[in-house]
Amino acid sequence: MYKFLQIVLFTFSVFTIQAQHRITGKVFDATTGEALPFVNVYIKNTNTGTTTDDQGVYSLWLTKIPDSLTVSFVGYRTQSKILKPGLPIQEINFKLVASALNLQEVVIRPGENPAFRIMRLVMAHKKINDKRRLSAYQYESYTKMQFDIDNLAPTKKRLGLRSAINSVVDSQMYLLNENGKKVLPFFISEAVSDFYYNRDPRKTKEIVKASKVTGYGIQDGNLVAQVIGNSYQDYNFYQNWVSVLQKNFVSPIADGWKSAYEYDLQDSVYLGKNKCYKIKIEPKRPQDLAFYGTIWVSDSSFALRKIDVVISKTANINFVEKIHLVQEALPVTGGSWLPVKTEITMNLARISEKRPGIIAKINTSYKNTIVNKEQKASFFDQPITLAQTANSNSEEFWQQSRHDTLSTEEKQVYSLIDSIKTTPRIKRFTEVVTVLASGYLKAGPVSIGRYPYFYANNNIEGHRFQIGGKTNFDFSKKWEFRGFVAYGTLDKRFKYEASGKYIFSRKKWSEIGFTRKEDLQQAGLMSDKLADSPFLTGFSRFGTLRRPFYVQQTSAYLQRDLFPGLMQRITLSNRVFNPDFDFAYYRHIGEQPQVATRDFSSAAITFLTRYAKNEIFVQNDNERISLGSAGHWPVFTFKYTLGFKYFLGSTVDYQRFDVGLQQHFVMGRLGNAMYRLEAGKIFTPVPYPLLEVHLGNETSFYYAQTFNLMNYFEFASDAFASLHYEQYFEGLLLNSLPLIKKLKWRVVGTTNVLYGHLDQENLKIIPALGLNGTPQVPFKTLNKTPYVEAAYGIENIFKVLRVDAFHRLTYLQNSKNKNFGLRFSLQFKL
Repeated sequence: MYKFLQIVLFTFSVFTIQAQHRITGKVFDATTGEALPFVNVYIKNTNTGTTTDDQGVYSLWLTKIPDSLTVSFVGYRTQSKILKPGLPIQEINFKLVASALNLQEVVIRPGENPAFRIMRLVMAHKKINDKRRLSAYQYESYTKMQFDIDNLAPTKKRLGLRSAINSVVDSQMYLLNENGKKVLPFFISEAVSDFYYNRDPRKTKEIVKASKVTGYGIQDGNLVAQVIGNSYQDYNFYQNWVSVLQKNFVSPIADGWKSAYEYDLQDSVYLGKNKCYKIKIEPKRPQDLAFYGTIWVSDSSFALRKIDVVISKTANINFVEKIHLVQEALPVTGGSWLPVKTEITMNLARISEKRPGIIAKINTSYKNTIVNKEQKASFFDQPITLAQTANSNSEEFWQQSRHDTLSTEEKQVYSLIDSIKTTPRIKRFTEVVTVLASGYLKAGPVSIGRYPYFYANNNIEGHRFQIGGKTNFDFSKKWEFRGFVAYGTLDKRFKYEASGKYIFSRKKWSEIGFTRKEDLQQAGLMSDKLADSPFLTGFSRFGTLRRPFYVQQTSAYLQRDLFPGLMQRITLSNRVFNPDFDFAYYRHIGEQPQVATRDFSSAAITFLTRYAKNEIFVQNDNERISLGSAGHWPVFTFKYTLGFKYFLGSTVDYQRFDVGLQQHFVMGRLGNAMYRLEAGKIFTPVPYPLLEVHLGNETSFYYAQTFNLMNYFEFASDAFASLHYEQYFEGLLLNSLPLIKKLKWRVVGTTNVLYGHLDQENLKIIPALGLNGTPQVPFKTLNKTPYVEAAYGIENIFKVLRVDAFHRLTYLQNSKNKNFGLRFSLQFKL
């Protein structure tokens, strides 16, 4: 859910409206009635104008109404229409007539597309003009973001956002957007930042100097302030792939430009003092992730002076109807070109025509640029920092610091949102959304949750009821406490957890913490890998629990970032295992012969090292949220555990090593891929709950951390290596099918492979009978054949549903195993 929130906040952008008179309309072909995209719409004898989008729609905002408006397009007669003075909004539609010169009657054979010569020169100068060639650069950026809701017409009384808003909003509070439709703003923000870039090694840093945030459901603007700055508006078209909404679009000046785009040289024009070639671009295949629009290329340096492109509905992007991106650049000292303005507009698709939609807008401008002034490596320790006074600046400060003044409409947006968000019904609605997203309900300095654990029913506890919570930022900026209390009506036992942590430093994140816990767990589901899977652990408490243990755990840890990307954590823990089934293992006590015993305990110290190059974090209250690694670098983990016998009553001693490697990366037209490699070794015989009990999944839901056709506690190992691999083909395969491509389904491939071994010493300490004389339930170990499962799936069904068909390819003999199964998951992906 956090990732989804970040995608929404980071990437929705648009150009800012600053005028008080709007002219909008549509341009058609007079003969066919077809909408004409990329038509030039302008005021004669001025530099003011725009172009129609892929639906033939245009919009102009003007401070003064001119006499007329003109449109021109290759192959059509230029047409002008008179404008009415004094009207704030006018709709002017055009029907263009084809020129008398019919291109079909003239055969022109130039030998080569004239745009190709220019594009070859663009490619030859690409490295010189790319800003990444600079050893360093820095600038001040100003970012303005606004979200609007449209289609909020009154309906029958129903629960939901539209009903909640319509109950407190009157018709005078709505604003008109570029197309003359009523919209209601629900979020607006401004940020002023200093941005720094060093090439060798590649490092970036953004210092958010000032932030102003208001919107429905915004309880604390600190997190939002960290993700509305310049860092997430970096669209570099000199790269082969341009990331927009975490989708990778082929750049019009990519190395394989001729195979991806059609180019049409339209004109030579001046943009400011730069004479440019105006070239229309269009993807060769409509279903490709590519751009439609126009680029302006400087005729002297052959750099991109301006790009004005759209991403249409044909691109396989979820929840998005249209994206309009505009960027302008100018040269700096050293010859490279840096952006001076970036504007992006996005219309989020509705679930149905009667449902509300969202219009997202961002405008970012840049000034005070300095190049080739490198900063020290230590300067980049924190990629994103928020000044202590960022959220407490006066209106006078903002008037001086904005790169541009607010329009009358934008001033109204601030007052409108402030007046609506305090109403009781809107507050209740946003609280519900917050609970669904985070699992917690904020109640002053305490947040109550998490809701997946509130109730369960199983054969050991009967009805299990649980209530828990944690402190938040209102309680302390240094301390955080968590806990829960649970009770089972059948076993009549209370369970609980109490934990706390203290944050020493936020610059080089350092914290110390403790945990005391008594709870019921299953031997095959005690892995730390399930910490981020509350629904799996919640669902696993229903039904029949197998190999249940009552576990008492006491632990303390110290964690610190030694330098950017490298985290070290030391944990001292003690666990006491009391099985609730007929369990036994052979234990050696000094020189005495081995004795079958039931309970056991483990005291251990664990050293965890994690390295993620160029990883970016933001801070949310007393937690850090990883936004991933800039550059898709792999993440390495190494863990060493040493168990002490007799220390704190421990009955076992052992050593264990674990290593891990995980990476997401882009594969061009093949989409995106993710792999996770894990391996480990336990060097001493231990009771089997301390072995690596490989995570199975007996639910109908898909979980990436598990082997989805493996049963709980089916396999255990003391030495293992595993691979989890997922290939996201995006629209590569299904976009070519005439009917299926309209559904925007996407193919996913998954492969999970596990090698494992269990030493005979670990098998010898398990007696055939438990202490009560009942046979102990055996468990399997892998032989030389690996466990393998593979799946093919479809995601984006109804935009939120993913279905995977899993096939188990090895260990098929046991009749209790499921060799085929469907797994379902809900996901919010663009």
